[in-house]
Amino acid sequence: MRSTIAFLLLGTASLLILEGCGKVQANPADEAPPAAKIVPFADASLFSVEHPEQFPLAAATQHPTTSELVVTGTVTPDVSRNVPVVSLASGRVNAIHARLGDTVQKGQLLMTVRSDDVSGGYSNYRMAVADEVLARTQYERAKDLYEHGAIALNDLQVAQDTEDKAKIAVETNAEHLRLLGNDPDKPAGMVDVFAPTSGVLTDQQVTAGSLVQAYNTPYPFTISDLSSTWVVCDVYENDLANVRLGDTAEIRLNAYPERMFKGRVSNIGSVLDPNIRTAKVRMEVQNPGIMRLGMFVKATFHGQTREMHTIVPASAVLHMHDRDFVFVPAPDKKFRRLEVVGGDLLSDNVNLQEIKSGIGPGQQVVTNALVLDHVLGQ
Repeated sequence: MRSTIAFLLLGTASLLILEGCGKVQANPADEAPPAAKIVPFADASLFSVEHPEQFPLAAATQHPTTSELVVTGTVTPDVSRNVPVVSLASGRVNAIHARLGDTVQKGQLLMTVRSDDVSGGYSNYRMAVADEVLARTQYERAKDLYEHGAIALNDLQVAQDTEDKAKIAVETNAEHLRLLGNDPDKPAGMVDVFAPTSGVLTDQQVTAGSLVQAYNTPYPFTISDLSSTWVVCDVYENDLANVRLGDTAEIRLNAYPERMFKGRVSNIGSVLDPNIRTAKVRMEVQNPGIMRLGMFVKATFHGQTREMHTIVPASAVLHMHDRDFVFVPAPDKKFRRLEVVGGDLLSDNVNLQEIKSGIGPGQQVVTNALVLDHVLGQ
């Protein structure tokens, strides 16, 4: 029995030894995740061409210019050229002959008013005429009696004074009717209101059937002479040093960006807006007929400080999606597209354009960016 148990124990131990010897230990490196493979990111602004010599290059140069200040503003009427249309008689508007926005000429009929002032004027005029007839008759009689010694000189003088005053009353009432636009010899109850000047009706406060008051506000119409307008801009406090009275500014309308106008600074506001810290700068601009009240504008002031700007051929600037780009040479027959901030064309040479930022003087650029962009797009 003991030999049997010993044999079993010896066999079990042998199996355990054999199992331990046959087991293979695991490698920690085999169980770790594979190493990340680094793939270089392609430069989207770098382009390769087979024959880069086909695209000539030019070096950017420097150009001295003055500092610039660009602000926004609106077109407003010149208040000194606003003429109110005044009704000389109170009454009800019988007819309107012009409308808001119409261009009118001096002396043009604007409206007709039925007025009791005219009726009262004719009544006073006729009574004055009757009084003058009676006074003239009494004066003639007094003069005849004086010549025959029937009355004293004082009575004759009183009769003459009455006659003179009666004539003055007739002339005054007749002139009042003429002032209202009526003929004293042709009674009428209407008053015609005419344009006192030529221009555009920029305000209308009456319609047919409405009431108007003589010499009172609101005025029925306002006529503005828009041959010369104001452009009012907001200039920040820190930029006011760049604006002076009498300076000229380049003005471009948002509606017509290709047109450029000249404006002269006629006033710089003495009070700042406390909320946005800006002052109103007013410029006088001649209107060729396309400037309308309320239009938005962009005004450029040229200061006294001299600055150096980078200049490149205008054809070297590629305009795309409201952004400006140039192509510069890169190693291995490649070109790099750089975004720049383009400026204006030179006034004395439209083939050259300013670059405000992005490249500096001496940098080589492709002279015809549009052709290169077309080739790269194929």
